[in-house]
Amino acid sequence: MAHAYPGSRFHGFDFHGPSVERARRAAAEQGLADRVTFEVAGAGDFPGGDYGLITFFDCLHDLGDPGAAFRRAARTLAADGACLIVEPNAAAAPQDNINPLGRAFTATSATLCLPGALAQKGPYALGNHAGEDALRRIAHEAGLRTWKLAAQGPANRVYDARR
Repeated sequence: MAHAYPGSRFHGFDFHGPSVERARRAAAEQGLADRVTFEVAGAGDFPGGDYGLITFFDCLHDLGDPGAAFRRAARTLAADGACLIVEPNAAAAPQDNINPLGRAFTATSATLCLPGALAQKGPYALGNHAGEDALRRIAHEAGLRTWKLAAQGPANRVYDARR
């Protein structure tokens, strides 16, 4: 994104220190460190504000409290800002995921996503097949009142959420 939009500044946040360090090195190697920064911070307490775009790439279903991430996004978005949310294209009803990709999502959810969310002791353990309705409800309760499906492919759905 930083290559495609050279007039913009980018701030990345992750709770995992080694991932942040790797991202900083990658930005420096690509000559982007002057306008791309990375910091250790959680999805519910990242610093800054007045963001034009906040992105969540395939991570909300892994959080113990995706509502906290949505609340922080709603508070820190610019007046005309948007959240771009990428999540697995999986149905909430397990019987609707009986296909090769759905089986892979379910296996990954049971061994990675759900245990990670449960370990965070939050109010949710969505797994990667929570479905659009659950995410939309949590976003709405957090202050992101406009929600639309922007794009989808076999593996992912992309949503646009705004205040």
